[in-house]
Amino acid sequence: MNMAELYEVAKSKLSTVRTKRNGKMGHVAAALVTDKGNVYTGVALDLPSSIGFCAEHSAIASMVTENEYKIDKIIAVYETGEILPPCGRCRELINQVGDDNYYCDIGLPDNRSLKLKDLLPERWDAKYLI
Repeated sequence: MNMAELYEVAKSKLSTVRTKRNGKMGHVAAALVTDKGNVYTGVALDLPSSIGFCAEHSAIASMVTENEYKIDKIIAVYETGEILPPCGRCRELINQVGDDNYYCDIGLPDNRSLKLKDLLPERWDAKYLI
């Protein structure tokens, strides 16, 4: 699956819901494809009191639930259709979930993609790598 197809999968999961307490859910969606070719999706929950999580976290949790850990490609899409680069917390989660994820492709705006290693240089855990 290429990044454009993965973008369409993520975009199809967008469904913004606003809560009575000024929260938003489903306004960001993510899709990832694993090295086995399986696709997992998730949406963001942005709720009051700093409760919630990013769409990438949700998609990764779905992947891990199925005992998969290696991401080939991942992309996140905002409710407007624009691609969002992963935040620092998401970058670190992608890195820690699977040893090879440092080399996965990340979908970026303007139809670009980079390896996670280019978005997360100078790893804090580099001394533990073999």
